Amino acid sequence: MSALIETTPQMDLVTQDIEHLVEELHSYHAIYSPLFQRREQREAAHTYLQGLLATLPRKSIEPMVLMVDGAASKAVRAMQAFISEGQWNDERLLHQHWKEVETDLGADDGVLMVDGSDFPKQGVHSVGVKRQYCGELGKRANCQAGVFVGYVSSQGYTVLDRRLYVPTEWLTDDAYAERRRQCGMPSDITFKTKPALAQEMLAAVVKSQALRCRWVVADEAFGGNPGFLDGVAGLGLWYFAEVPHTTRVWDERPATHVPPWRGRGRRPQRQRLVEGAPEARTVFGVAAALPAAAWTRHTIKEGSQGPMVAEFAAIRVLAVRDALPGPDVWLVLRRHVETGELKTYLCNAPVDTAVETRVRMSGMRWPIETCFEDSKQLLGMGDYEVRSWTGWQHHMTLVILAHFFVVRMSLRLKKSPGSDVAPGRDGVGDGLAPPRV
Repeated sequence: MSALIETTPQMDLVTQDIEHLVEELHSYHAIYSPLFQRREQREAAHTYLQGLLATLPRKSIEPMVLMVDGAASKAVRAMQAFISEGQWNDERLLHQHWKEVETDLGADDGVLMVDGSDFPKQGVHSVGVKRQYCGELGKRANCQAGVFVGYVSSQGYTVLDRRLYVPTEWLTDDAYAERRRQCGMPSDITFKTKPALAQEMLAAVVKSQALRCRWVVADEAFGGNPGFLDGVAGLGLWYFAEVPHTTRVWDERPATHVPPWRGRGRRPQRQRLVEGAPEARTVFGVAAALPAAAWTRHTIKEGSQGPMVAEFAAIRVLAVRDALPGPDVWLVLRRHVETGELKTYLCNAPVDTAVETRVRMSGMRWPIETCFEDSKQLLGMGDYEVRSWTGWQHHMTLVILAHFFVVRMSLRLKKSPGSDVAPGRDGVGDGLAPPRV
């Protein structure tokens, strides 16, 4: 059996009764408090975080406020206004959040994870809602679609940023004009694909210089978009992206030329493949043609699934860009030894990148899926009932902060002497039990 290659430790996070979190949450909230303009906003943010961390079956605004502030109808309306219409800057909070993530999780080889997460919704009035493929349900359904960037290192993982995907008809169809107005959608919003939204977030993280990062991992919804991959490379990052089996590559760089001018029409300027140049092959075809000796077996640990044994192969290839040869990249192949399932990846890391590193990167996407699962099950990520553009942004920002709060508490408890005993469970002291967010 080959040596086990670790990805990142599974974080078994659990939120406990809010009474055990009060002191720690006050200190955490104080980091972000100066970024709100008014005292009422600071207090509302603290209340909302308390509600997200509470042990409630559903974490929409009313039950959260009633649990924290009691039966005060004015408080519920005030919180609805704070989330749906509040004039506070999400970006300032998120930039501070990235600095906090650097403190606890930052690493030179930090990995930015890109993925989508969808939110089933009833009705047609929530911003960006449409009948479209919903990953949570595994079928087409009425939902909102979000794009997220997370961060993972050997210390743990969390979410960094979010964008709402807005279908093109919401922005161009006159029939949606009234809905846009009711949702408070800014007039300067233009249509952006999910890969474009992800690229926007990655660029913001890199530009901030708040958080060390080296890699970007993504599934084929993003890896299948050459513009996204080139954008990641343009940021100075190394991508390790799953791509469809139909993705084409060349084994060697094919010859190209600018066709000679034939004396009529416009003079050719664009490179073309020379006649007789070999055709690019699909990555599936490349994998099928490899000899048995090209594959090596490795054991990799992927989250709650535990150790998984797979065969890996990697070769240098030429990516295809507009039917012409593009950048030199790694084609990494992973084949499950029991099921035979084949995963295909493109990676722009240097030629001398260690085999173990490439194997590890193939297992670095599960943490963001765990972040979604935990945030939806324990932190009310999908329980919001606001419909506005501002409300979606504000809610997701505070969920991201709540998630990292529990991650931070979990890490600090693990480092504390005697942290194997959950505070508050043995009658000694108060605190956060070893979490599972």
